[in-house]
Amino acid sequence: MQFGLSEEQSLLQESIKRFLTNQAPLDAVRKIADGESTDGDIWSGLVDLGIPSLLINEANGGLGLSSLDAAIVAETLGYHVTPSPFLSSAVIAPVVLQSAGQREDLLGSVATGETRIGIAFTEAIGARAEIKVASANGVLNGQSLFVLDTDADCYLVATAEQTIHLVEADASGLEKKNLSTVDRTRSTCALAYDNVPSELISEDPTIFHHALDTALVTMAADTLGTAQCALDQAVAYSGQREQFNRVIASFQAVKHMCAEMAAALEPCRSMVWYAAHTLDELPSEASMMASHTKAHLSEVGQFVTRTATEVHGGMGFTDLVGLHYWFKRAGFNRQIMGSPEWLRQRAFQFQNLISNDASRS
Repeated sequence: MQFGLSEEQSLLQESIKRFLTNQAPLDAVRKIADGESTDGDIWSGLVDLGIPSLLINEANGGLGLSSLDAAIVAETLGYHVTPSPFLSSAVIAPVVLQSAGQREDLLGSVATGETRIGIAFTEAIGARAEIKVASANGVLNGQSLFVLDTDADCYLVATAEQTIHLVEADASGLEKKNLSTVDRTRSTCALAYDNVPSELISEDPTIFHHALDTALVTMAADTLGTAQCALDQAVAYSGQREQFNRVIASFQAVKHMCAEMAAALEPCRSMVWYAAHTLDELPSEASMMASHTKAHLSEVGQFVTRTATEVHGGMGFTDLVGLHYWFKRAGFNRQIMGSPEWLRQRAFQFQNLISNDASRS
C-alpha cells in the first residue's frame, strides 16, 4: 500500500507551483506587502486554476474536492508566501455555507472569483467583554478584530455564542479599519458594528467548530509550506556562502542546524495529511487532530524559520533575501485562530481530559 499523494493531487500541486513561480515571485510579494499593488492579479490567476472552487460542491458550481486537496494547495501557497484570500473565501466560507445550507447562491460567484468572503471568527475564539460581538433582532453590535481579507465583499461574523452571521461590506453602520500585523502578505482589518443589519447563517456550534477545524488544518498546511521553503533557502545559502575558503555547509554547527530543522519538519507533513483526512473521513477525531496539528506546526514553523534566519547570519535580516516574509508568516499563523496553548486545551477538551470551562479560561 502506498501512502502519498495521488497522481491528480501531484499534478494540482505542480500546476500551482508553476503559476506562483512565474506570476508571484518575491518582487511581486514585496509590492503587495508595501501597498504598491494588490493581490487581485494573483487571485485572478488562482481563480483560472479553479482554486476557489476546490471545496465547493459540484451542485454549487465547484469541483467538490477533499480537505486534503485544500491542504496541498495551502502548503504550496505558504511555500511562496502568496498573498491571497484562499483561507477565507476558498476554505472557511464554503464550509460554513454548505454545512448550514444557507446562502449557497453565493458559492457560484465565489468559485468564479466575483465574490470574496471575509472571516471574522476571533471573537468566538477569545471574546473580550468590552468589545464582544452581540446579535439581537437581526442586527450586530460590537467589534471584531483581525478579520481576514480587508477587500472582501461580505463577511461571515461569529459571536461568542458561536452563531454565524453574514454582513455585507457596504452595510449601514459598519465601520472598517485596516490593521497592520507582522505578516504583510495578508490583509486584516477590524470591523465595528453599530446596529449593522445581518443575516443569520447558523446557530449550531458544531458548524462553527467544523469550519474552525478546517481552518486550523489549512493554516497548519500553510505553515508547513512556509517552513519548508525557509529550510530550502537555508540549505541553498549554506552551500554557496563561503568563510575561511570553505562553504559554511561544511561546518558541523551549520550541518546540525539544517539537520535539526529537517528532522523537526519532516514528520509534520504526514500529520497535516492525516488531519486533513479526518475532516472528511473521521469526524470524531477531526477537532482533536486539527487542534494538535495546528499547535504543533505553529511551534515547528517558528523554530524552522528562526533557525533558517540564523543560518543566513546578518543577511537573514535584510530585505534583499526577504526571508523575513516567511518568518513573519509563520508567526502570524501561530497566533491567528488560536494560540498553541489554547488549541491544546481545546484538544484536551475533545479528548475529555479537561472540562469545557477549563478550555476557555
